[in-house]
Amino acid sequence: MKTSVLEIKNLTFGYSKQKLLFKNFSISVQQGELKAIVGESGVGKSTLFELILKNLKPHSGTIKVLRSSEIFQDPYSSFHPSYSLLQQIKDVAAMDNFEAILHKMNLEYDLLLKLPHELSGGQLQRASILRAILMKPKLLLLDEPTSALDNVIQLEVMKMLIKNLDSMGMLLITHDMDLASWCADEVISL
Repeated sequence: MKTSVLEIKNLTFGYSKQKLLFKNFSISVQQGELKAIVGESGVGKSTLFELILKNLKPHSGTIKVLRSSEIFQDPYSSFHPSYSLLQQIKDVAAMDNFEAILHKMNLEYDLLLKLPHELSGGQLQRASILRAILMKPKLLLLDEPTSALDNVIQLEVMKMLIKNLDSMGMLLITHDMDLASWCADEVISL
């Protein structure tokens, strides 16, 4: 039997009670499953992640989530500018299988000794994904995780992420319906 890594039941939330983003919204994600949330800007995709991460409190409903980590759309905002990437990864993640995952992410070890601003957006996003996987989450929240990558690297990274589904579930936010349709077990439009 698969483990439920995210269970949202009857979620109701809005920044004002007159204009709700979610009303009785429910979703579950199991280990080994990738679900995608698609929709235009402003419909609540990123707000849903804020609710899952408990940065916002729902008006009603329940959210049960096992250990999670997130890959943000903007990798520059997810790293401190004054510390090397390697130090920031070591601060929060187990280093088990570090070399193997580093190789799969097509990253050189020397790049991780640099400060965030010394890397390209694509390199930094791959470092962000490396860190998230090394944190060994049960749920991986993906907020447009490949938007900073070119098409070839985007495909490689998504294939690598999918290979990790045996140990976790994933919830993907994207504007890219083709990407969602290609990789997700279920696509939910907001």
